[in-house]
Amino acid sequence: MQFDFPKWKVWLVLIVTAVGLVSAVPNFFSAETVAKWPGYVPHAQLSYGLDLKGGSHLLLEADPKDVIKQKLDKMQTQVSTAMLRADPAIDVGEISEDNGAISFLVRSGKDVERAREAAYRLTSGVGVTGQRDWNVEVRDTSRVVMTPTDAGIKDTINSTIETARNVVAKRIDPTGTKEVTVVRQGASRILVEVPGLQDPESLKTLLGKTAKLEFKMVDESVTPAQIAQGAAPPGTQLVPYPNGGGPIAVERRVAVSGDELSKASTSTSSETGQPVVDFWFNTSGSQKFAHITQDNVGKRFAVILDGTVLTAPSIRSPILGGNGYIEGNFTAQSAADLAVQLNSGALPVALKVVEERTIGPELGVESIQKGLLAGGIAVVLLAFFMMITYFRFGIYTTIALVINALLILGVMALFGATLTLPGIAGFILTLGAAVDANVLINERIREEVKRGRRTLQAIEVGYKEATRAIFDANFTNIISAVIMYALGTGPIRGFAVVLAIGIFTSVFSGVVLSRLMVADWFRRTRPTQINM
Repeated sequence: MQFDFPKWKVWLVLIVTAVGLVSAVPNFFSAETVAKWPGYVPHAQLSYGLDLKGGSHLLLEADPKDVIKQKLDKMQTQVSTAMLRADPAIDVGEISEDNGAISFLVRSGKDVERAREAAYRLTSGVGVTGQRDWNVEVRDTSRVVMTPTDAGIKDTINSTIETARNVVAKRIDPTGTKEVTVVRQGASRILVEVPGLQDPESLKTLLGKTAKLEFKMVDESVTPAQIAQGAAPPGTQLVPYPNGGGPIAVERRVAVSGDELSKASTSTSSETGQPVVDFWFNTSGSQKFAHITQDNVGKRFAVILDGTVLTAPSIRSPILGGNGYIEGNFTAQSAADLAVQLNSGALPVALKVVEERTIGPELGVESIQKGLLAGGIAVVLLAFFMMITYFRFGIYTTIALVINALLILGVMALFGATLTLPGIAGFILTLGAAVDANVLINERIREEVKRGRRTLQAIEVGYKEATRAIFDANFTNIISAVIMYALGTGPIRGFAVVLAIGIFTSVFSGVVLSRLMVADWFRRTRPTQINM
């Protein structure tokens, strides 16, 4: 038995245990007290879920009509591009949208079939039935009409809302460590719950913008008189400045899209001292940005966010590094919010708040108190049972049980995990699992003693044989925890996290740590028999 724990292994177990215990300490003090501690002392504390701490609840909704309108607008652009890129190009009239369908006139009768085939290639199958998302037909011998099918509309709405849900989740929880709930409700709604946030206004501000960023060239040929009249020539659009500023004319064609950003962050301008948003393009965006700035030195380009001009500076020199910054009279908070929005991506559709409420923490305090009471009673009863049943080995089990509970708290704090009401249930459940492991070990040792094995052999065989069963049982529990975390949301994930952490700490404390204590006792006393 003594050879199972060389000095390096003993020190490793002790260091891991010490780190876990020290990490658990801040959880027993208030946040104000912990904030006063020296910097080298651990400060991480458990976060509490919405059911324990209270927080904000928002129900967001997208208008399906907006989704369908975007689908039609996107198809108009694709059709125009497809007709120009056909070999040879297909001469068509204005591509218009009317009554939920897209239509265009083919000027040459011999190109009608080519135009229909080119339009058909822009459609795609939906589901496993093979049905297309658009119907394409020729009317009046020369007009091609494209109508979205019911299956296509349903699929578009579903994918758009799912994309919006992912973007919302990234905006609220960029690191993925908070226990926020972002789930779909019905076909076009998204439920958002953020623990600890008592003022939902900041959350609504963060989610209120689609964050669609576009870089477009300013059309200098448009005169102030035309802008004043609201008249823009073909290929040009008028875009306003924020706070009611006069519009400027920009090209409709997007030079570089915000989809090609790879990163955004905040900093301070060296010239004005005001907050700015730094951005970096990906490879394709960098190439486009370099090309645009090389060809348009001295001209102006506009940075447009959600249909409003943030800034329209002149291009002083080619920008080849694929990065730049955005000025726009930002505050520190608005700059930080924009950086988060750009990093999480643009919302594919605008979302409006249809339900809003704030949940107070009073019920959570009662839940925590009852959870602590249940956990305390469980530990006391388990300790009493183990010490009566297994004497010395029961004492080691009790010590391991207490350390296991503290390790769970410490590991959760280190990883920034969030404790929910189901998480408390998972916490208590893992305490029972930890005792199960020691019961298996102790019973196996007792059996080996009854079979007449010597003390050392009984302990060695008992730990060795029981450990196999313990690992097999906990491996299946880990699989369950992983599945719950992958498929679940909110409180279910909270339960899965606590369960997974508890399984690892239970095996560590129940098998490794208790074995170390037994080995140390055996090495010191060299008993000839075991009283169990």
